[in-house]
Order: sequence, then structure tokens, then C-alpha cells
Amino acid sequence: MAISIDGDREFDDIPSLKSKALRINLNKNIYGTFAEIGAGQETARHFFRAGGASGTIAKAMSAYDKAFSDAIYGVEDDRRYVTESRLRKMLSHEMALMEERITRDKSPDKIFFTYANTVATIDFAKQFKGHGWVGIRYQIEPKGAYNEIILHIRFKETDARLQQETLGALGTNLVYGAFYKYNKPKKLLRYLYDHLDKDQLEIDTINFSGPIFKNIDNRLMSLQLVKNGMTDAVMFGPDGTNVLPARILYKKNILALRGSFRPVTKVNMAMYEKSYKMFIEENKVDEDKTEVVFEITLSNLRALGEIDEQDFIDRADLLCALGQSVMISNFQEYYKVVEYFSSYTKARMGLAMGVNNLIDIFDEKYYRHLSGGILEAFGKLFFKDLKVYLYPMLDPETGTLLSSENLKVHPRMKELYKFFKYNGKVIDITDYDENIMNIFSRDALRMIDNGEPGWEDMLPEGTADLIKDFRLFGYSRQPLKPITLKHRRKK
Repeated sequence: MAISIDGDREFDDIPSLKSKALRINLNKNIYGTFAEIGAGQETARHFFRAGGASGTIAKAMSAYDKAFSDAIYGVEDDRRYVTESRLRKMLSHEMALMEERITRDKSPDKIFFTYANTVATIDFAKQFKGHGWVGIRYQIEPKGAYNEIILHIRFKETDARLQQETLGALGTNLVYGAFYKYNKPKKLLRYLYDHLDKDQLEIDTINFSGPIFKNIDNRLMSLQLVKNGMTDAVMFGPDGTNVLPARILYKKNILALRGSFRPVTKVNMAMYEKSYKMFIEENKVDEDKTEVVFEITLSNLRALGEIDEQDFIDRADLLCALGQSVMISNFQEYYKVVEYFSSYTKARMGLAMGVNNLIDIFDEKYYRHLSGGILEAFGKLFFKDLKVYLYPMLDPETGTLLSSENLKVHPRMKELYKFFKYNGKVIDITDYDENIMNIFSRDALRMIDNGEPGWEDMLPEGTADLIKDFRLFGYSRQPLKPITLKHRRKK
């Protein structure tokens, strides 16, 4: 007998935390444990206070002492405690105890769960705001397979007690949502913030797994995190799975490339390869500690209106197939990207971009919301140890090759541009291929959509085959249209 799902609620009809906990407690079949490390037993507290917890909570515990924690869950290879690995060990250990101690012959209708978190709250110096891993492993029917929801959080409040209370509310929302909103994961995601504000908590990674989530693409769930304002950026590894940004970026040299990648072209990959070669030759860059990030902004995904999720997945699939890490961000301005990276590393950073992108950076209209205007933005952009690697382009009107030496910015920006240019912050990529300079993603996409020939030659090796095999970007297997005089002229 599976858990029943309640209907959609109105925005102003949000169940209280007490009513959520009580509904779980009054379900005679839901039965499980709470294991919480680092921020009190705040989630379990909501269920105890709601009433009727004796039929729901088999055990609630905290293993605050590191020696006790290690004795129960084992020692992590990196000797750390607030990690995804530790959380997974907690979930596995506690669920194994449930299965061992509560026999099915005596409790045939029980639906087991175990909720766990491992958290570090703000330190006394208030320099480290704190973060944590939170998760639940559970069934939706007796003897059924287990499912998991695991997320990473970053606290924004500056008081440990408030952070504990925030964690308790989040945990209660998660347990309730896991049982009563599992068939609507996008809504479940939004409901995690019931009775919470986004200024209190950031969720920057989430993963769903198990039979009931078999049709869920976790990258789309991550996209929802950014779309809903729950976090500023999410990342996927080359294998296409969600990864914690801190795990990828911490203390790394970072080279970032922003684009639409719709689809990724030979120019995109040439820009990456040439800039990467120059970047790792810098005296402060360790190749073994360098991470390359292909970034797509949410504003780019919305370029044609509402976000097309399939289009988003197509872009991510192609970049991951090329062995790249992908970041989806809510940053429209480059200085915000640099600020974000700076929260994880103090090592050298690089931005690879085309001439048009650099010209846009020197456009004042993007900085009118800042009290210090463009100077404030540039202070944030170039204050860090950052360089721009500039890929040249052909002027569409004159055919002139544009580089840092002859690009044109607004007259008021000339001296500012010269300052950064001649202080070594802008470096030309000189090893370029003139034969590919007329390749643009928008042209390749149009040709794919219209069934025109020749787009395959605009993309990196193997990419066209992926588009055809998986019908990405609306590719159709219908015969290509005959080459017309118009097409011949273009070729």
C-alpha cells in the first residue's frame, strides 16, 4: 500500500511545520530514525513536539564526539565529517539497523525511513557561515525498494541558534515532502522552503535516486534550484551528474568560458584549447590543480522566452560528452562570476572570451544598478588575480581582424580599457585558425532546424553524430533539403 498523495495547495495554504510532522506521526505505517550531527536534534524535535511520535520514531540520536561518530560510521579517508560520504554512511548504517531490529513478520505494514544530517554551523569568529549535507532514505510501500533524496546546504544566517532552527524546518519539510510530494519533485523542491526565506538558506546541490525517481533527470532538478533562486549556480561533471561546486572549485585555478553552446562549435573548442594552453603556462598556475568550466547563464537559457528544458539538456549533454564540466548560473555580469569563484579559491583565474564579449564588459549600461557603477564592477572583476584571454574575430562589415589592439569601446571607456589592457589583464590569443572564424552557433542551429547541409563541419569531431543519434536541438531524420542556389552561395 503506497503512501497517498494530497492535492495541490494554494500558495497561501501552507501547512505548518507542526501539522506536517503530525501528519507523518499519525500515519501508522511510517516508521524510522533520525540521526543528526552538528546542529542539535532540531528536525526530530519538530516530530516529538507535534505529538504521536512514539509510533513514528524508532530512534533519534546525535554522535557529536568525533571518536563516537567514527566508531559508529567509520573513518572518512579525508578525516572530514561534513561530507556527502559521511551522510551516505549514516543513511546506510541506520537503515541496516532498522532492517535488523524491526522484523517484517511482526511489522508487515511498516514503511521504513531514516533521516540524517551532518552539519557545521557558524564558527565563533563568524568567518565561516557553515554548511551541511541532509538526506532521507525511505520506502513508499512495505518491503518496497528504497529511494533517496540528498542535498547540500549553505547557511546564510550569522547566528548558530538560528541556523539550527532553519535546519529543523528544512528537515521537516524534506521528510514531509519525501512521503507526500514524491510524484511532483519540482514542487517538492519549492516546498523545502516552506516557512523559510532564501536569505536564510541556500540549497546548491540535490540528487534524487531510487525507483520512484527513475525518470528524474537530476540536472533538471539543479536547473530548478537556479530558476527558483535557491542558489546562484550549479555544476555537472563530465559524466553528466550533479556535483557540489565547492568540491570542484576549492583552491583551484579556474579557467571559465561563457557561451550559449547551442550547439558547441569548433570556435568554442578552439577558444578553450588555445586559452587553456596559455593559462597553464602562467607561472602561478598548477595544471594538476586547474579546473575548466563551461558556463551558461540563466538569461541565455531564457533568450527565446521560457526555459526549454530539453534544449538545456541537449547543451549539457554535448559539453559533457566532450569531457567538460558545466556550470549553470544566475550571473548576467562577468564580475559576479569572478566573485562566485573567489568564494572558493584565491588562486589565479582566467576568462576566455571573444571580442564582442569584451566590448560588452565595457558597456556602462550593465552597471547602473551599482552605486559605484562600472568602476565598482571592474574593481571586483580585476581585483583578483585574473586575466582575460581574448579570441579574435572578423569584423562582419569590413572583414578586419579584431583583437585587443584595435577593438572599439565607448569613447568614455577608452582610458579605462587601456589601463587594464596595458597592465596585462587582457591577453590576445594569437594562435587562432582563420578558417573557422565565420562559424557561429546560431547559424549551425538554424541549419539543423531547416535541414540544411554543412552544419556538421562547423562542430567538433563526433558532435554531429551525437546530435543525429539522439536527435538533439530538434534534429530530424527526414531527408535533407536539396541544395539550392542560396545554399551554394553560402558555401
